[in-house]
Amino acid sequence: MISRFGERLSSYGLPPRERLIQAIYRLKTQRRKLEDHLERLRGYDKALLDRCVKARMVHDESRAIMYANECAEVRRIAKLTLASQLALEKAILRLETVKEFGDIASAMNHIPQVIQMIRSQIAGIMPETSYELNDICAALEDIALQTGEAIADTSLQPSSEEAQTILKEANIIAEQEVKERFPELPVRGLEAEQEDGG
Repeated sequence: MISRFGERLSSYGLPPRERLIQAIYRLKTQRRKLEDHLERLRGYDKALLDRCVKARMVHDESRAIMYANECAEVRRIAKLTLASQLALEKAILRLETVKEFGDIASAMNHIPQVIQMIRSQIAGIMPETSYELNDICAALEDIALQTGEAIADTSLQPSSEEAQTILKEANIIAEQEVKERFPELPVRGLEAEQEDGG
């Protein structure tokens, strides 16, 4: 924490463009962490799915349901992780475009809000990444102040329409990708069957 504070102090004297480059690099690092987390979730889901299938093959329905429920929870977390990763990717692309061609201050109207929303989404599953995103958001807000456009405190203000749109689009894409990447569970409707039979 002290080293992060020191980094912020040392980068404060840099021009806004240089600080923006640092922020983009740090965001890319967090995006890679989300990608790694997603891969671990896929591996864990595959192991649970294999156990679920084996339990189903030996007609151990209660164990199959237990593994299926755990798979469903892993997939919920995977969808959240993937949506956060996609939203972060959009934010990075926007910042890279601004860095090359645009007005830095104008991008700061919604990008910190997007990052804060991603941060709150993953706070429970990746606290360290959430903390780092909060720190990056503060750095982006400092850049906005340095470039002459003060922005509201995003933790207290409602999110902008553009930030909401980015997250909605990311959620839709994430839902579709999770359906494609994760095979269907073999116990669909099994709980209903057990309730009817028992």
